[in-house]
Formats: sequence, C-alpha cells, structure tokens
Amino acid sequence: MMSKRPLLLSAIFFILLLTNSCTMRSQPLTTVPQVELSKYAGRWYEIASFPQRFQKGCHCTTAEYTPTDKGYIIVENRCNKDSINGKESYIKGKAFIDEGTGNAKLKVQFFWPFRGKYWIIDLANDYSYAVVGHPNRDYLWILSRTPQMEKTTYDAILERVKAQGFDITRLQLTPQRP
Repeated sequence: MMSKRPLLLSAIFFILLLTNSCTMRSQPLTTVPQVELSKYAGRWYEIASFPQRFQKGCHCTTAEYTPTDKGYIIVENRCNKDSINGKESYIKGKAFIDEGTGNAKLKVQFFWPFRGKYWIIDLANDYSYAVVGHPNRDYLWILSRTPQMEKTTYDAILERVKAQGFDITRLQLTPQRP
C-alpha cells in the first residue's frame, strides 16, 4: 500500500504557502515615511516593472516629475515603442499628494476622472532609486536616476519588495540604452 504521508506533507506545505502568500497580500502595504518632492522631482528611468497593458512594447521608459505651485505634480511618461530605437510614445498627467502621508502616497491621473494609487514603498537616502507600488500589489515599478542599476542594489530591492508581499517573478526588466 502506498504511503499517504508525502501527499499529506505536500498538501500541508501548499496550504501554508498559500496562507502565507494571502496573508502577505492582505497586510497593509508600507510606504516610506517621508518624501522630499524637490529631491524626487526630475527624470527617472524604469529598471523593471510588472507588465501592464498600457506599457506594452515599451523600451527606454522614463518618467519626469515636476512639482507645480498649484499643489500637484506634472507627470510626463515616455518610452520607445517596440525597440530601443522605436517611435517615442508620450503621455502627460498629474499627481496629487494624499495629505498626511509624508508625500509618499499620491494619486496619478492621466485621464479625467480616473486616478491611480502611486505609493512610494522604497527610496534611497540619496534619491538614486525609488520603488513604486499599489496596495493591491498588481502594479510595481523599480526606478533609478540612471538607465542602469547595480546588481547588488537591484537584488536588495527585490528582497524588500518580496517582504512586502509582491510576487517578484512577475517583474520584467525594462530595456534601456547603456
């Protein structure tokens, strides 16, 4: 007679894995405590992201943030379609700060009246990299001030993102010019 023990252990392991995964996703997403918008402003290069329909075929993706005196931030996203030398795609929007969040939670709007949550969940002390996520953990972007990122920095970011409940196997590197 075949032992049911390996099957039982496999089932228990699967249930524990599923429970842990669901627990991590159900825990509130933590943002950085404070973001200085003047330091955050400027150009960011997308290093990696969860694939999104609106970014399909994008290479050399960048985001430019410009604070205004009207209390919102101008957001300009660019990418080259289908190759590093492809035709530039551009979209302009606005980001609005959620009060009382240390500027770490924003709502980005590209099409009125729709706004998406843009939460800064990791940020280098020198603002050389940032990680942006969504509380449902279906959106994630790793950004850098340079088109390339050191592997050790990237790997450390992946560990922190994974600890926040993101499925890092979904991340895709974004092709950038060297």
